[in-house]
Amino acid sequence: MLQRLYFILLCFVLQSCAAQSKYKLVDAEQETVIKENYSYYLYFPEGYDEKPEEEYPLLLFLHGGGESGDSLVYVKRNGPPKLIKRGKKFPFMILAPQNPQKKMWWNTRSVMQLLDTIVANNRVDKNRIYLTGLSRGGGAAWEMAVQYPTKFAAMAVVCGMTPLPYASWIDKKMPIWVFHGEEDQSIPISESETMVSKLKSMGHDIRFTKYPGVGHDSWIKAYEDDELYEWFMEQERQE
Repeated sequence: MLQRLYFILLCFVLQSCAAQSKYKLVDAEQETVIKENYSYYLYFPEGYDEKPEEEYPLLLFLHGGGESGDSLVYVKRNGPPKLIKRGKKFPFMILAPQNPQKKMWWNTRSVMQLLDTIVANNRVDKNRIYLTGLSRGGGAAWEMAVQYPTKFAAMAVVCGMTPLPYASWIDKKMPIWVFHGEEDQSIPISESETMVSKLKSMGHDIRFTKYPGVGHDSWIKAYEDDELYEWFMEQERQE
């Protein structure tokens, strides 16, 4: 009997303590700093040094997951850097950074800091900055278009994952060209199809190229198409 009374009394005491307890809310502030060390290639077209008064367009190229890491030579495996290695000449500057994180997405804020530094220290036409990326870099390109809607004059995305819920954040003044292989097993073509459909319904200037029988490596066909670079050169940022 005494044990039962003791138990009841203990429960009463605990409930009373719980009823008297108060939450605590603290106002605080902390500055966070994230640093990324980017290695990069920077391509200058013919005539750049001979024409010190002329400004040039610049293409920002973001590679896929397989080229991430700490060896810059990997960046030459695909896209414009691969073509430069083969001897192809481009009419614009090309910035090709390497994502130092093998298992992480691009840090797009850090990429933008790098881009702004390159633009500030070279003769870049700020109304003709272009953006392109493949696979993981294609997803990052979409993200940058959402985060920095007035930065780029045009964008080309190859087999990238899309931020469909944020389609309305992408500037309608920026032309877009999307490429995807119909047999892509890594990032299904439905990613691009739904995004293209959404943007078209909103009045965007967008082109969509599908490659029948092509898997995830649709970047081979996309970046070897000279029409892509001619298309870029036709675009200029309209404020």
